[in-house]
Amino acid sequence: MFKSIIKPLQDQRDKDYPERSFWIDIYTRVLEGEIYDHLVNPFHVEYNTTNEYIPIHKRIPSVIYGLPEIIVNDSVSMLFSEAHFPEIDCKDEPTRDALQEVIKSCRLNQLMIEAARAGSVGSIAILMQVLSNRLYFKVLSTQYLTPVYDRNAPDTLIKVVEKYKVKGHDLKELDYPIADENLNSWHWVKREWDANAETVYLPWLVSNKEAVPQVDSKKTVQHRLGFVPMVWIKNLPGGKGIDGRCTFKSAIDIAIEIDYQLSMAGRALKYSADPKLVIKNPANPNQTIEGSGNALIVESDGGAELLEINGKAADAVIQYVRALREMGLEAVRGNRVNADKVAVAQSGKAMEMLNQALVWLSDELRISYGECGLLDLLKMIINASKKLKLQVDGKPLGELNDSEKVTLRWPQWYPPTSHDKQSDATTLKVLSDSGHISQETAVKTIAANYDIEDVSKELQQIEADAKKLAAMQPKVTETIQA
Repeated sequence: MFKSIIKPLQDQRDKDYPERSFWIDIYTRVLEGEIYDHLVNPFHVEYNTTNEYIPIHKRIPSVIYGLPEIIVNDSVSMLFSEAHFPEIDCKDEPTRDALQEVIKSCRLNQLMIEAARAGSVGSIAILMQVLSNRLYFKVLSTQYLTPVYDRNAPDTLIKVVEKYKVKGHDLKELDYPIADENLNSWHWVKREWDANAETVYLPWLVSNKEAVPQVDSKKTVQHRLGFVPMVWIKNLPGGKGIDGRCTFKSAIDIAIEIDYQLSMAGRALKYSADPKLVIKNPANPNQTIEGSGNALIVESDGGAELLEINGKAADAVIQYVRALREMGLEAVRGNRVNADKVAVAQSGKAMEMLNQALVWLSDELRISYGECGLLDLLKMIINASKKLKLQVDGKPLGELNDSEKVTLRWPQWYPPTSHDKQSDATTLKVLSDSGHISQETAVKTIAANYDIEDVSKELQQIEADAKKLAAMQPKVTETIQA
């Protein structure tokens, strides 16, 4: 069904763009519930004006369940929601505190949620901008972006090129000098980011194959950071080239089947409420009346009956849809836990086991958007602090130290219950008292559960509290006389 639905779009595909641009557009339409927007026939219309039957795949479903969006939202919520956002760990305390301030001030939590959701189609790019010494971040779709990597360092960007088409009248509204005869013509728009500048080019006609792009000096910005201020993130392992694997690709056909099955079930229920009336009249053998609300008078040899359907068919469709949903979630490792079947509160470990497939999926996404996304953003911030006088909330950020390694400390998948916390406390006390782990490691282990942002300050406070407690306890001196 999926191939049949997108075939008109494939036939109209713009060959000036690479094939990956087409598939990113298709997957984005699926995610946003817009994959049927190019169809023109409502689902309840079976025949066109010439009385020709309209195939189901050419009709717009009346019900769109949105299974791909559910899958993506569940997986992203396990990455960067308030309870799952990682803590910054670095031995250099000023650097760690500064990065925490940047995360809060620039709302990197919200930014990474947006990036992980949009990047579920295969890839996403995050652009860093420094305007008036302030940091800004922007999520960019990769549909029209092309990264270029260093041959000697395949993980280092040399530049990123953006190139797409725009109508002349749209450029005219942006104050570009477009001739009147070219207002309805397509123009190329191009922009490049490299280690020194964000270069913008003047638009040129697509039909002009010999045109050489000219730099727009008014809009070109020299940032001179010494690196490309962009992070390219591949969604999941198993993709092609510069794009990762789409999170919900394996469930697209199932999602479309669910939409059409629910639409047919809805149409059947509407029909049951107002079935077609058939009149048996020898004088007029072709007579039919739509609806059942009118009283009829027929001849003695005639008759009338309703074309009803069995209501059990709708129940069968619902059961089929539930089975499809289970198979779709299983294919992509989504959330298959049914809240109706969880009678009592479960421990964090029990919930993790119930939702093991989703945890495995989110664990892979932690690598893509955490270690290869958020961590790279933090490294760019550190490097930018050496070139520019950055400010956060009106205060100087200062030059950050890159000699100490910056890492991410991820919290547990599910909030621990009181029983879980008691078990953790007992275990950590035994390990700490026996000398198998340090007190610092023990505090780091439970930092996320107790909202401890600064482990070092917490250790200092623990030591201060211990001294106060020792000072309050009376000292007993025992003298033994021989």
